[in-house]
Amino acid sequence: MDRPVYRRVLLKISGEALGGEAGRGLDFGVMRAVADAVKTCVEMGVQVGIVTGGGNYWRGAKDGGGKMERSRADQMGMLATVMNSLALGEVLEQQGVSARVMSMLDMPRVAESYSYGRAMRHLEKGRVVLFAAGSGNPYFSTDSAAALKAAEIGADALLMAKNIDGVYTADPKTDPGAVRLDRIGYGEILAKDLKVIDAAATSLLRDNAIPTMIFALDPPENIVRVVRGEKIGTVVD
Repeated sequence: MDRPVYRRVLLKISGEALGGEAGRGLDFGVMRAVADAVKTCVEMGVQVGIVTGGGNYWRGAKDGGGKMERSRADQMGMLATVMNSLALGEVLEQQGVSARVMSMLDMPRVAESYSYGRAMRHLEKGRVVLFAAGSGNPYFSTDSAAALKAAEIGADALLMAKNIDGVYTADPKTDPGAVRLDRIGYGEILAKDLKVIDAAATSLLRDNAIPTMIFALDPPENIVRVVRGEKIGTVVD
């Protein structure tokens, strides 16, 4: 299947994934492979927005918990996503993909301040838009930021590229009997308090009827496979 099944997608990539095997800092080999996959999607005519996590540098409340005030810890996490977005945007440009970093925190000497109208124009011109700084507010994860941006830009789907290849009935790291699910509903995720997507993001995606594809980033070509409609990972709807 060579034609894309989506016209516009929001791709969420964890910060740890950008750190490669170490899960820290930046692995430019991984980022080049991600950029190649995104380039293929753009060449197929797909409009691509990207939200990155920041866990390869700082995980907000988790790293700052009990040591500093939550809002400030979350602001540090937002800045981590700006660094990731700038790095991935640079790699995309090196691969011949026009990219724009738009930040939810105003830092005009570093990135464009987010504007819905400008973001849509970039997407419609075939530019990849990297939405940095999360939602711009503390107490919200980058999952929630990705869900918000997916809804705002009218994405056909949210693609969540993770270090795990889908949603399981239990934690596969600790339960050898865990089974990967091909499909699960947002209501079931909320009812069972599954942690694969946080509750705020799950509710927003459900209320806006945006399907989510959860799959492994390794290999990055999985991004193209999902855009083409191949059945990998878990569909959440």
